[in-house]
Formats: sequence, structure tokens, C-alpha cells
Amino acid sequence: MTASRFAADNGPEQPSSLPRPLFRQTGGDDLAGGLPDVPAPDDPVPDDPVPDDPVPDDPAIEAALTQLGQQLRCDRIFLYLRSPQTELGRVPFCWRQHGAVPLVYDPDWKAEPASLADEDPLFAAALRGEPSIFVDDVAAASPAVLNREFERRTFGHRALIHAHLWADGQLWGVLQACMFDTPRPWSHSDRQGVDQAVAAFTPLARAYVQRHAPPA
Repeated sequence: MTASRFAADNGPEQPSSLPRPLFRQTGGDDLAGGLPDVPAPDDPVPDDPVPDDPVPDDPAIEAALTQLGQQLRCDRIFLYLRSPQTELGRVPFCWRQHGAVPLVYDPDWKAEPASLADEDPLFAAALRGEPSIFVDDVAAASPAVLNREFERRTFGHRALIHAHLWADGQLWGVLQACMFDTPRPWSHSDRQGVDQAVAAFTPLARAYVQRHAPPA
């Protein structure tokens, strides 16, 4: 993958016909032993964050997300966190393989668009507490699974994992990993690893929201 494959403005143009994007795309607890044991990539991935990325306010979550991204060998993975009570959310953590991959980051909590679940079947599935969704090829996915136009214009990815952090009968967050340029058949090991990661991240997500989200 080369830098030229990504738009110089660090993100797809937002459509006027779709709701305001949930995420703005631009240019802790000890988790030792709690993350999936996925084989290491053949090609080494830098351990250091991309220069100029936001400084995380929870280094443990950031380190865990970095480890998961490297283990999945994806282009990017971010953690969206939300308050089930207020429906305010933000993306405070994002790992990307290199600086040419668009960054997803929200500095502030913001309201989820009222129409989001209608426009985005993936988010609707997360709200219902359905199992994590693995999409090998966005271009070939059924409309029942995702809104291709929404995904194309909002994120521009080609394959993705939409992992749901669900506890106490409520959605606290979403882990989203993706590939940009080619489809990705997610392996059995990938799926097992994400299931384990969901179990590890869910209590951390709930604790982070309870500490940091604006009160109702």
C-alpha cells in the first residue's frame, strides 16, 4: 500500500443526502493476557504511533488497540465509545498502520444523529446487540448488512469488522477494523481474536464512558 492510494484531503467527501457522519475522519486497566493470540504478521508493523496523532488519555486502551491492529494486520482500527443514556459518542482511540491511512478521531462528545440507525444497518445491528459483523467485501455485501453508499462516502474502506461492545443490555461502543484497497476474507483466527478482544474491551469501554462522558 502506498500513500498515493489515499486522497490528499485525508478522507472521503461527505454526502449531503446522508446524515452527519458519526465519526470525523481526518488525515486503564491492565490487559495483559486478555487480548487474542493471533499470529504475528509476516511483515513487521511499526510499534510507534503515527507522528502527530492525538495523545491518548488512556494509554492502556491505546496500547491494546495497537496490539489488536497489528495482530489483525488491518489498515486501521478505531474504538467508538458512547453513552447509552445520553446517546453521546466519540472516537478517542484510533490505530492506523501508517500516516497515509485516514485518521478517525473525535476531540469532543457529540450527539448521534437521530436517523443513524435507519441509514446505517451496521449500527442498527450493534444497537440490537447482535454478534460482531465481518464484511469481506463492502462492494459485494447485501443491503441488509450495510449501506454501501454510506460506507463508501463516510469511510471509503473495502473490508471491515464491526465488533459490538455490549453490556448490561446496552451498547457502549464499537470496534471497527478495516482494509482500504482490497477485499479481505476474515479468517477463523481473525474471528476468534475479535471475539476475545470484545470480551476484553467491553468492561474498559463501559468504565471509560462512565468516567468521561458528559452526564445526562
